[in-house]
Amino acid sequence: MTSVVPRRVPDPEIPPGGLTIGEAAARCGLSIDTLRYYEREGLTAEPADRAASGQRRYFARDLNWLDGIVMLRGTGMPIRDIRAYTEICRRENNEAERLAVLEQHRERVLEQLNETRSHLKAIERKISFYRERKGVSSS
Repeated sequence: MTSVVPRRVPDPEIPPGGLTIGEAAARCGLSIDTLRYYEREGLTAEPADRAASGQRRYFARDLNWLDGIVMLRGTGMPIRDIRAYTEICRRENNEAERLAVLEQHRERVLEQLNETRSHLKAIERKISFYRERKGVSSS
């Protein structure tokens, strides 16, 4: 399965035995609890490999996928939609379905962005108002 998005910054070398859950979580900007939650919710591309001791081990493919999940969450995609997207990605020859999910999400993100821009303009008007008022009252 391919990554949701390309990695933002190349990671330092991953050891041959992979990364521990703590190391993987830190590299992705997640807490260990969040990474475990994502696994329980079926958001990882595939279950993490396990060392002989039973500890989870993470490799570049896992980090690439997790980066995509972090991006989708950061843009407001609900867990249920990420789970559905992940399930689609586990199947073969479904690029049209993947594209449709991402295009729908892009539309929601654009709507949120427009709303946020509108709110920002209102905040900027308030700041201008108070700066002008402060300038007048201090004279």
